[in-house]
Amino acid sequence: MRHKVGLFVLVCALLSVVALPALAQDEFVFGVVLVGPENDRGWSQAHYEGGLYVEAVVPGTRMIYFPSLNPADAPETTLLDVVDEMVDQGARVIFTASDAFEEDTNRVAKAFPDVVFINISGDDALTGAAPSNVGNLMGQMEWGKLIAGCAAGLTTQTGSIGYLGPLINAETRRLAASAYLGARYCYETYAGGNPNDLTFTVTWIGFWFNIPGVTLDPNEETNAFYNSGADVVISGIDTTEAIVVAGQRAARGEAVWAVPYDYLGACEEAPEVCLGVPYFHWGPDYAEIVMAVMDGTWSQDWEWVGPDWSDINNPDTSAVGFIFGDGLSEESAAALEDFIADLAAYATNPFIPPSFALWSGWAGPLVLQDGTVLAAEGELVDPLDVWYLGQLLRGMIGASS
Repeated sequence: MRHKVGLFVLVCALLSVVALPALAQDEFVFGVVLVGPENDRGWSQAHYEGGLYVEAVVPGTRMIYFPSLNPADAPETTLLDVVDEMVDQGARVIFTASDAFEEDTNRVAKAFPDVVFINISGDDALTGAAPSNVGNLMGQMEWGKLIAGCAAGLTTQTGSIGYLGPLINAETRRLAASAYLGARYCYETYAGGNPNDLTFTVTWIGFWFNIPGVTLDPNEETNAFYNSGADVVISGIDTTEAIVVAGQRAARGEAVWAVPYDYLGACEEAPEVCLGVPYFHWGPDYAEIVMAVMDGTWSQDWEWVGPDWSDINNPDTSAVGFIFGDGLSEESAAALEDFIADLAAYATNPFIPPSFALWSGWAGPLVLQDGTVLAAEGELVDPLDVWYLGQLLRGMIGASS
């Protein structure tokens, strides 16, 4: 996996790029296709702001974007329609920012062989299913969800946590499972609870955000978690319903909290009940890809990029971060800092084979819902087995398919 570049190195590379007369004279246009609106305080806004980062640090670049390409907001518009327009405007690289675009990206890319396409969260460049002008990019949010789960496990007073999931696939299963592992570990290690008494329930709404008449209503499902005894809800969807509902109920005097997702500013929706937010920062990776296309060095790759463990919130080097929320107690915040330090020590230990912390038989065998052993006691789970996780873990309540 590619090592991140710091801002200083990035600027030096840019200077060498703009020194080329041909590039200095040309505007470099790149496109970003969003599945939701650019101001959703979640997944799509994080990608939009990643594009703004590129414009800020890579001289001569200009972003064009298409928001809300989905069956509810643009039912008659196809990815081909959007790409055709972007290419007409000069786009030389196009980021298709959703797994919902994975198959269409491959089909459309074949019609534009001189344009580079980067599909976010897919793996067709890894499997060989993608044409040569398609790459993949994803942040290792498994770390962020471990931290999110830990924050929930440290805070819950009822021993019941809800996880608001989108649709069901390998990505959403592994992220929900990561949150469960973090919650279980911190509930036992720091909060002193019995991990076998922790209830962790997953509800899938059916898509990345609410589509009336098609998905379950995330507001209703968040309320259902709290009504059934959960006092913390972790969001896995693209939008902010979980934190908004938590804020509404807290305003009525209820002791409830939430962990939003995707966007570093998501806690601003209801800061007093926010335990923190695991978020993506796409800018540095977008910039590196754009520069590679500009200077002709881009080659097809599947990139699954981890945090910068020297500072997971460094905006110029870390693809994944976690912002602490005002809802964390001082004691819980200190414990969460300790947990993150442990993750960093694990992830940067050169003697540990590549894996994700807690994705192992650290407390006995790690078992899937149907009883299949994913990791025997003491074994590590291979990262690709996490990537392709086929079921939720035993101990989680919820559907795996």
